[in-house]
Amino acid sequence: MSMLVEPSAAHWYKKEMSLAEGDCLRIFVRLGGCESAQPGYSLGIMKDLPVNPAFKLVVEGIIFYIEENNLWYLDNKDLRIRFDEHMDDIMMEVV
Repeated sequence: MSMLVEPSAAHWYKKEMSLAEGDCLRIFVRLGGCESAQPGYSLGIMKDLPVNPAFKLVVEGIIFYIEENNLWYLDNKDLRIRFDEHMDDIMMEVV
C-alpha cells in the first residue's frame, strides 16, 4: 500500500485552494460518489492538520496525508492522485 501525488496535481491544489508551502491536505473517506474502490464511498480532500497519519507525503511543499482510520478504503491497494489535463480536473485512482 502506498500513496503517490503527481507534482502537477499538487500544483493544481495549491492554485485552486490558495495553499502555501507547509499546508496539509487530508485525504478522507466520504459517503457517496462513484468511486469503484468501495461501493457507496469516495475520497475527498480538505485542508486539515494530521492526527494519526498512516501515510504522509510532501509534494510541491504541500503535505498530503491519509489518517490510519481511513486505510480500510484502500483495501491494501495504492492511491494515485494525478491531474488530467484534458478534463482539467484531479483524478484519485485506487490501483
